[in-house]
Amino acid sequence: MSSKSNDDLQKQASEHTLGLNPVVGLRRKDLLSTARTVLRQALKQPWHSAKHVAHFGLELKNVLLGKSALQPDSDDRRFLDPAWSQNPLYRRYLQTYLAWRKELHDWVGSSNLSAQDISRGHFVINLLTEAMSPTNSAANPAAVKRFFETGGKSVLDGLSHLAKDLVHNGGMPSQVNMDAFEVGKSLGTTEGAVVYRNDVLELIQYKPITEQVHERPLLVVPPQINKFYVFDLSPEKSLARFCLRSQVQTFIVSWRNPTKAQREWGLSTYIDALKDAVEVVMAITGSKDINMLGACSGGITCTALLGHYAALGEQKVHALTLLVSVLDTTLDSDVALFVDEQTLESAKRHSYQAGVLEGRDMAKVFAWMRPNDLIWNYWVNNYLLGNEPPVFDILFWNNDTTRLPAAFHGDLIEMFKNNPLIRPNALEVCGTPIDLKQVTSDVFCLAGTNDHITPWLSCYKSAQLFGGKTEFVLSSSGHIQSILNPPGNPKSRYMTNTDMPADPKVWQENGTKHTDSWWLHWQAWQAERSGKLKKTPTQLGNKTWPAGEASPGTYVHER
Repeated sequence: MSSKSNDDLQKQASEHTLGLNPVVGLRRKDLLSTARTVLRQALKQPWHSAKHVAHFGLELKNVLLGKSALQPDSDDRRFLDPAWSQNPLYRRYLQTYLAWRKELHDWVGSSNLSAQDISRGHFVINLLTEAMSPTNSAANPAAVKRFFETGGKSVLDGLSHLAKDLVHNGGMPSQVNMDAFEVGKSLGTTEGAVVYRNDVLELIQYKPITEQVHERPLLVVPPQINKFYVFDLSPEKSLARFCLRSQVQTFIVSWRNPTKAQREWGLSTYIDALKDAVEVVMAITGSKDINMLGACSGGITCTALLGHYAALGEQKVHALTLLVSVLDTTLDSDVALFVDEQTLESAKRHSYQAGVLEGRDMAKVFAWMRPNDLIWNYWVNNYLLGNEPPVFDILFWNNDTTRLPAAFHGDLIEMFKNNPLIRPNALEVCGTPIDLKQVTSDVFCLAGTNDHITPWLSCYKSAQLFGGKTEFVLSSSGHIQSILNPPGNPKSRYMTNTDMPADPKVWQENGTKHTDSWWLHWQAWQAERSGKLKKTPTQLGNKTWPAGEASPGTYVHER
């Protein structure tokens, strides 16, 4: 596989990682029901259907005569091979496919179905037509060329990869070579130690690398469904190392991977464990309060903790950073397309019966939400071209999922159903009601313009829920790339606006665009809220909480 093709594969996949939504699912039953609805509609509107069949026939005539103007979208990278445009047979093959796909979407879009059924119909048609793409067949010109280049070996290699995936990966094409990395040796290598452990988490303190550090430390809280080392991948992508270079005393939570024995762990369980970690961080650093950073569901947990502190009248978190976190769960995206009361209750029932929600099951569901980027890309690469799966640290981390305990999964579903954080005292954790308007800590909220999982409009609405001063920053990236955005990337862009109008579009229209990474902007924001500089401590931990196992600790290795 060429370097350019490998880069494209990695880019497409990385734009859709960290996308494990623990709230919603995609049931086979719902897809079949939508398919039946669409087929019944073809019989209910015979003249409508006949009109579109006739239109398809006319377009097919133009295709065969070489008069069709149909061509793939400019950003559709499946058909970049010159054969699709230059070879007459391949061009007709492609245009027939495009005409068929377009007519199906036009037919369902102009049918008498309800708006929701039309949206679901488009989704099911996408699944069908993307699976039937000419690039997924053995006639793919890249696969044909590869066959002759390798003397047929690519076919044998592809069949070998298929057999391995059928046995070891549930029949899904592997996104990454999981043997290429090892946590603690090639990933998560920043020097540090576990300074505290309870049943729910390990607390890792990283060794400072500057002569002076800010008085107020930073505690990073990752999502519960993924492992923490997304903040400490390779040295050049490590947010932990960036914080250390910025003279910040840095601690990261490493969540335990629960089993069905921990099925009763709920949101309050995680908050209680996090409260213990906060006390330890303050005891080790001597600071009366801390700064926090939470990502995705870790951001929800941090927010609930701050609401709990506010209800108790305690100010232990000075400033909060939220990365791609949605608190207002009114979502308008494919993720929520099939969500209804029955779907949510079915998801809860399934996890309670199993005791946990498996991360790999969520990964499989989400892959079918973005099949071109997360399934068919790898079908072509692994099976048709006979290439090994990519070696890519972000994809390794994304596939190194954890489980969610049933009770916590149920809590998240109830939050999704009832959207309690937008209303005062509608959510109770650890015995206290939550009112985010009582949270007066400064908040830095980051979202991504291309984020399909936590859309930036939802993140913006969430940022308006707090009672203190909030700064919203919009990165020009997707979900994971918004987080892993180290300085120096010439393509990085972000937008700021000191005002927070009610309408996010107004915020965007009046925003200021910047080049490079938002990390640099956040570094200045964080420094203003991290206190004075002091001499760097000579050791990790303290007498009460001494340094234990070296980072990345033990919980990260649990399967």
